[in-house]
Amino acid sequence: MVQLSERPGIKKLSTLSDKFTYAISMVYDAENRFLESQQMMVQCCQNKQLRSTLENHIRETEQQVRNLEQVFELLGEEPQRITCDAAVGLISDCQKSMLLTADHQELIEPGIAGGQLIIEHLEIAFYHCLIKGAEKMGKSQIVQLLQQNLEQQEQTAKKLEPLMSQLLAEIKSVDGKTAARSK
Repeated sequence: MVQLSERPGIKKLSTLSDKFTYAISMVYDAENRFLESQQMMVQCCQNKQLRSTLENHIRETEQQVRNLEQVFELLGEEPQRITCDAAVGLISDCQKSMLLTADHQELIEPGIAGGQLIIEHLEIAFYHCLIKGAEKMGKSQIVQLLQQNLEQQEQTAKKLEPLMSQLLAEIKSVDGKTAARSK
């Protein structure tokens, strides 16, 4: 169990507003971490469609970070990053996968697509929860900003799903040829 003493500067939350600001701070941290990780992943892509999808999403993520900064402004708060352990873990898992498949480019790209798809689904869940909180607090401008981010996450997930399937199908055909040759 995490102890508050492990999180210096974090106070106990006593209102919906406190909880919302805390959650925005975690998502702000996550988006910044995911931006850095996408910039690394795109360098490993040889597949033009995956590379293009990631490059486009990098631009969207930069806008999402700016949208979250506007949310902080609307809340009368300075942007603050509170470590999002889920983001740290997902990025770590993606990096391990890339290291373990580094000698086989045909395995790296489905791993990147799959890892990014998992990240998108986490972000979709984050934004759904944040939107509900903002609606409860009557913050319509914040809802609009968060809705923009959510829609971009959903669109990216829709692009990644068939792309990941395509990349996996290409591996299957490579594996099948290798197995046939070894018989």
